[in-house]
Amino acid sequence: MPMINNPVDGSDIFFDDDGAEGEPILFLHGSALSRSIWRGLGYTKALGEDHRTIRMDLRGHGKSAKSHDVAEYTMDKVVSDIQAVLQHLGLERVHIVGYSFGARTGLHLAMTHPEQVISLIMLGGTYEITPGEIGKLFFPGYLEVLRRGDIEGFVTGQETGGKLDPATRLAFKSNDPLALAAYYEAAETLQNIDLADLARIKIPTLLLIGTRDQPRFDQNKIMVRTLPNARMVALPGRTHGGTLYPIEPIVNAIRSFWAGRQA
Repeated sequence: MPMINNPVDGSDIFFDDDGAEGEPILFLHGSALSRSIWRGLGYTKALGEDHRTIRMDLRGHGKSAKSHDVAEYTMDKVVSDIQAVLQHLGLERVHIVGYSFGARTGLHLAMTHPEQVISLIMLGGTYEITPGEIGKLFFPGYLEVLRRGDIEGFVTGQETGGKLDPATRLAFKSNDPLALAAYYEAAETLQNIDLADLARIKIPTLLLIGTRDQPRFDQNKIMVRTLPNARMVALPGRTHGGTLYPIEPIVNAIRSFWAGRQA
């Protein structure tokens, strides 16, 4: 079983690795999802033709440790999970492809350990979560529902009225609601990055963001002006939840970005 123990705090972290040739890509999923989203939507196949692909369940998600303590979801601890996986695999540097929470995690890794990041691809990511923003993304009172342990109420309370696609619905229902509540509380209080710190990140960065994904779309316009080596690609008509699919425009943009970096 591809499970390791993070020596920083003893958390178990689940991952998988195809072991292929080529530069490695580490895929980092969004909140309430898991590593399975990348294979399910076709990203590992599309980008893994000439790369090694690694997927991990971020703490609080999937098969990884699910603490109910808000303090366990600082970005320093999440980043330490990534470092534990890379050390276990003997990898010095990786491309990061992250969505939402995963994109923000990749940004923190690029800020604190730039030597470990070849390039950073942020899908629907941002450097900050404004107070109340997660409630707008889901529904008012979502955190209280999770704190009651009501994962079904969280799923059916989405702004889609419970009409989630089957893969996302299954991923959401597989969560530990108390762990998810702790993660979301940390996301609003412990995971933001100052603009001054953004300006020091020199890693080649691609920002892919839906034009209907507010306030993240406007935040990405700030990021592309602040990050010294960033490019932004708008995804017309896409909301935050619709960022990842269909995958073709995203895969094409990533491959074009990588080709430009190599040139």
